[in-house]
Parts: sequence; C-alpha cells; structure tokens
Amino acid sequence: MDEIARQIEPLIPGLRRYAFALTRDHEAADDLVQDCLERVVSRWHLRRRDGDLRAWVYTIQRNLFVNEYHRRRRRGVAVALEDACVPPVAPGQSQAVELGEVMAALDGLPEEQKSILLLVGVEELTYQETAGVLGLPLGTVMSRLSRARARLRALLEPERAMPLRRVK
Repeated sequence: MDEIARQIEPLIPGLRRYAFALTRDHEAADDLVQDCLERVVSRWHLRRRDGDLRAWVYTIQRNLFVNEYHRRRRRGVAVALEDACVPPVAPGQSQAVELGEVMAALDGLPEEQKSILLLVGVEELTYQETAGVLGLPLGTVMSRLSRARARLRALLEPERAMPLRRVK
C-alpha cells in the first residue's frame, strides 16, 4: 500500500485542479478526487505496468466526472435559493470578474472540448497523453483542441473572433 501511495501522491494536486475545473465547486471536486483515488486503489491490479500511470488516473477521474455529468443531466439541475441570487461585484475586482467570464466561457464549451482544453492547457499533458486519457486518435485531439480554443476566443472576444475562410 505504501508503494501505491508513493506513486499516486504526487498526482493529487493536478487531480484537484482538474476536478475543480470540471465541476466548478470545491466540495464536488474533492468528492470527485476522493472517488477517483478510491477507484485507483481498488483497481490497482488492473493497471498496465508499462502504461502511463498519470494518464490512467486522469482517465478514471474524467470517466467518473462524465458518468456523474450524464446522471445529473437526466435528473435536472437543483439550485439552492441562496445560489440563485448573484451578488454585485465590488469595485476594483476586475480580475475576479475576468476570471469569472473565462470560467463561464469554459463552462459554455461542449464537454469533449472542455476536457481537452483543461488536460492540455491546465494539466500540461501532451497531445499523446491526452489522446490516451480520452481514448481518441491524436488527430482528433488536435482538431478538437483547435476548435475549443477558437470557440473560447469567440466567447471571450466576440469582436475579434474571425470566422474561418473556405479555401478552394
């Protein structure tokens, strides 16, 4: 068990960042990381010894998130009354507002684009590692990442977003 902990422990900060970026809620992110670590430990015997441990763990976490995402979509969204009201922004907090806009734009992306953008841009996985985590061909990862970046740019800077031209 000490060997498992020694290998997994360095991955936890990245798992927490990725979980928060996916869920946008600290408690839900902590729950997702907990579920992921539980699944990793209980299925440790199933991992490929010659495979990339980091990619395997991120795959488990993403699959747990996607499963919960689909489960919640079927049930509908529950919003607490205190969360339904948006508090006014205090003066001098433009960075917080900008961060909120970026996170809202990120939430506006389709899940497959959001996951790729987070894995490559935040967790700094290579395209090949991201392809392994998501179970996609490398070219698909590259094209979805390109579309995700373009869509995020269009959401954040609609006046600067330039549509692609068709070249014959």
